[in-house]
Amino acid sequence: MKDLDIKSLRLLVAVCEHQNIKRAAEQSHIEPSAISKRIAQLEEALGTPLLMRGRRGVLPTPAGEALLQHARTLLFTLERMEQDVAALSGGIKGQVRLAASASAIAETLLDDVAAFMREAEHRDIRVDIEEQLSRDIVRGLREGTASVGVCWDNVDVSGLQHRPYHSDQLALAVHPQHPLAREERLRFDQTLGHEHVGLPPSAAVHALLQRAAGQSGGAVAYRAIVSNFDAALRVVAAGLAISVVPAQVGQRYAAMLGIRVLPLADDWAHRRFIVCFRDFDTLQPAARRMVEYLHARAQEPQAAPA
Repeated sequence: MKDLDIKSLRLLVAVCEHQNIKRAAEQSHIEPSAISKRIAQLEEALGTPLLMRGRRGVLPTPAGEALLQHARTLLFTLERMEQDVAALSGGIKGQVRLAASASAIAETLLDDVAAFMREAEHRDIRVDIEEQLSRDIVRGLREGTASVGVCWDNVDVSGLQHRPYHSDQLALAVHPQHPLAREERLRFDQTLGHEHVGLPPSAAVHALLQRAAGQSGGAVAYRAIVSNFDAALRVVAAGLAISVVPAQVGQRYAAMLGIRVLPLADDWAHRRFIVCFRDFDTLQPAARRMVEYLHARAQEPQAAPA
């Protein structure tokens, strides 16, 4: 098979997105016949039809759908390659790809990154932040799809280097009229007789709570599963369930939502985040500076959440 033409792949994506060759041609400033010819060449090179006409317009065949997915990934990668090279060769002095867990993003990380970017010496550094699960962060660092990661220190980081970042404390968020609201501090096993709202099973905190419940000989009864801490705390405020959340996040919402946030006394409820990378000496200067900055911020006293 001959090498696939990038321009033809772009046109295939445009046709599938518009479901119409004429509209794709107008967007691409090319004649419809030229698009048809290029797609015919793709079909000849691959030996299979890629498009079919349906009631809703031009649609990809199963083979076309498979090629479409790969084409989108390839075109996205090429675009990022161009941006990265431009960032290093032009006026922008660097770019940092930062992957972080939901807890880190919900707590201090965004504030720390904002403070980093506000400094005059960092004005030409661009930062891309992507929320990922801790295990995916580690895999991405090993595979080179991210340069810096922030996650819990309980994940397997073998083969990577890391530095300490902020620590946090898990707490129970409850409605003021909930029976547990009378407590000042409690253990997690005291919550197992009550309905919870939590994050999806893929979230690290979900697995942590399931393991802790199992060690106590019980199970977590979930009334609702939501996508983030903000949603979980709103369910708590509605009086529908209780939720284990980072104390800093819960305290930030406490006054606004009228909920109580009670620290958990369990040892495992105290966690530390780490800043991970493959090799500090081989990081780009911008990424090295961010690692140093985040590590330094973790050494500073943390202000009480508003």
